[in-house]
Amino acid sequence: MAPIGIRSRAVEPDSSRIRLGPLEKIYLIWMVGGSCDGCTVSVTAATHPRVEHLLAGIVPGLPRVELIHTVVSTEVGPEWTHNLFMAERGELDAPYVITWEGSIMDESIAGDGYWMGLGEDPQTGRQITSLEWLDRLAPGSAAVIAIGTCASWGGIPGSKGNVTNSMAVMDYLGKDFRSSFGVPVVNVPGCAPVGDNYIETAAAVCLFLNGLAPLPEFDELGRPAWLFGETVHRHCPRAGYYEEGVFAREYGDKECLVELGCWGPVVQCNIAERGNVDGHGGCMQMGGICIGCTMPGFPDKFSPIGEIAPGSLISSTTSRAVGGFIRRMRYLSRVDKNMTVRWEKDSPSAWSRGKTGPRGAVKVVHKVYSKYQHSHEGGNDKFHGETHEGRGRNRFEAGHNW
Repeated sequence: MAPIGIRSRAVEPDSSRIRLGPLEKIYLIWMVGGSCDGCTVSVTAATHPRVEHLLAGIVPGLPRVELIHTVVSTEVGPEWTHNLFMAERGELDAPYVITWEGSIMDESIAGDGYWMGLGEDPQTGRQITSLEWLDRLAPGSAAVIAIGTCASWGGIPGSKGNVTNSMAVMDYLGKDFRSSFGVPVVNVPGCAPVGDNYIETAAAVCLFLNGLAPLPEFDELGRPAWLFGETVHRHCPRAGYYEEGVFAREYGDKECLVELGCWGPVVQCNIAERGNVDGHGGCMQMGGICIGCTMPGFPDKFSPIGEIAPGSLISSTTSRAVGGFIRRMRYLSRVDKNMTVRWEKDSPSAWSRGKTGPRGAVKVVHKVYSKYQHSHEGGNDKFHGETHEGRGRNRFEAGHNW
């Protein structure tokens, strides 16, 4: 522990507890660049596991986390920065992981000032920048995790025309960077990111550092593959409307939001299935469009925000044409499945306004479907001559489900 630092979680080691790995604890040094602190807010709201559980060291297999954070640590001023000096000199009694929030601002063009300061040199009084601390500490770190889109890709501070030449941590450290444990920069994007995405990734990295699990799978951009491998659209609760060619015309409608400017079909993010906090919320669930905030091209390649994506003119038109036919066929099937055999001849309840059985062409369609559905019975497929063990059984199991 830092000798003059007031540790936020000064927990005495519990010798009665069996430690599952070689690491009793690990230091998490949280530093910031061009940031709005939204990533910090998101992580403090994480629930799987909670930050408090990591600080208390009660998660099996994970080392206790000593958090050195510019916002939530109890130390301030020289007492806080003393932790960084100790890390640089190798005096900490456990490995440290760096989490960087916000974009990297180019201090070489800051002139006589600086973009982001983080403490002073006690010998000279010179202001030390956040970027200088990254230069000093990154080579000796167990891992460097970039949290949020600003840190992962540059984000809004790194958009076209910015005066700070802001960039991602990965861009600044370079593609050849490896931590002291051999880990490239890990990226957990989002603006702001899902807090559980960061905590889950950090926990997976800690399990690796503790020798209890292999290094988790990351994609070619350093994102956790199990969190960012799918598009928003594939798990969106509104995706079924897109398939059937039904689109919202204004905010508040329940249908697919693609024609209001949603980029969900191409954006890699798990917000739709994970939600924002503890499984709740999320853009599409709350009626908002996906603006691509987890992607490297955000915001420039998704601007102007809210305008319909150029490619959606083709895709939504195709979906409307094909989906319209599918939607009507499904309606026919649904009408049939909403009736017992008895109800085909009589109204089922007082809610009925009239005879509910199929009529005319619809009746003919249902009779043909019914005959086809049960055509395998008796061991023969009357349509294709196949046995019960062939495709006839699959059709029976599926019914005429469009």
